[in-house]
Amino acid sequence: MLAALKRWLFASDDEYDKCTKAAIGKAGEREAERILKAKGFRVLARNWRSGRDEIDLICGDGETLVFVETRVRSADALVGGYASITNKKKQAVRRACRSYLAKTRPKPKTQRFDVVEIEHRDGEILVARHFENAPLFDKSVNRGR
Repeated sequence: MLAALKRWLFASDDEYDKCTKAAIGKAGEREAERILKAKGFRVLARNWRSGRDEIDLICGDGETLVFVETRVRSADALVGGYASITNKKKQAVRRACRSYLAKTRPKPKTQRFDVVEIEHRDGEILVARHFENAPLFDKSVNRGR
């Protein structure tokens, strides 16, 4: 019966998988936000876009502006969320961060990049890890270039 309902609702298994992945991803982003708020972070923006680039969360941690990438991975994944951030993704996040900083007044004194890694099994969140100050920015970002 479930298979028949799935066929009726979705044109293909790929479409079903995309929907499921999207729902799990959104749940992971909500969990990341919950964790950061519990640590005292202020959420300033969610899913902030600059063209095709996106920052999952932009937060304030005291006087520090924090750009957050959320990575949701299956507990069975061969590569964890933190390790799954490719150079291409880092470049996209850097572009988005620079765009956000260009529009921000007053300029923050400091900024950093954090990663929240969410592990799930069949959509159920098992564990969440918060990595502060992950290497993303080069030294020129803090010099105002």
